Amino acid sequence: MTAAEALRRLQEGNARFVSGHARFATVQTEVLKELARGQQPYATILGCSDSRVPPELVFDAGFGELFIVRVAGNVLGPQILGTLQYAGAHLRTSLFVVMGHEGCGAVKAALDTKFSGAKHRSRIALLLKNILPALDGLDGTQSPEALLRSAVEANVRHTMRELLDTPEAKLRAAVGDVKLVGAVYELESGRVRFLE
Repeated sequence: MTAAEALRRLQEGNARFVSGHARFATVQTEVLKELARGQQPYATILGCSDSRVPPELVFDAGFGELFIVRVAGNVLGPQILGTLQYAGAHLRTSLFVVMGHEGCGAVKAALDTKFSGAKHRSRIALLLKNILPALDGLDGTQSPEALLRSAVEANVRHTMRELLDTPEAKLRAAVGDVKLVGAVYELESGRVRFLE
């Protein structure tokens, strides 16, 4: 598909949405007007940018219900941390979810770097630097599928630990008004497995 065809497809999709003829359930004009005044999402989700894992659809959530931050490998960085801080400080969401997914390409690339010495383009390599510490202690002799499964969960847990180490998380945890959970989305079943 060319860029022009892709743009046309986005424009046509938005036209269907606006006219109330979207392929997926949409919202009434009155709801959009109400949401234009402000947002009060009940949860903040840090997830991967993988096109197969749209949190709003996965959790059957409507407009204004979820505050979504998506980045390859559901990793942290200054902009992501700033966005999450905004969610906590201004939107006051009490639930934060770090959601990875099976078959994550970013995690697989980090595994290839760690265990096979694979090289990646400069900005991808910077992204993978955020995942590599999560892979410490993994058994590289597992089958590739088992290793990737372990690495995806380890990456979610690593991101959670990093978040819990921030001053904001420590403060809100002390007050008891926030919860952080990890999750892994299963591509084939569509089930989200919440981590202990």
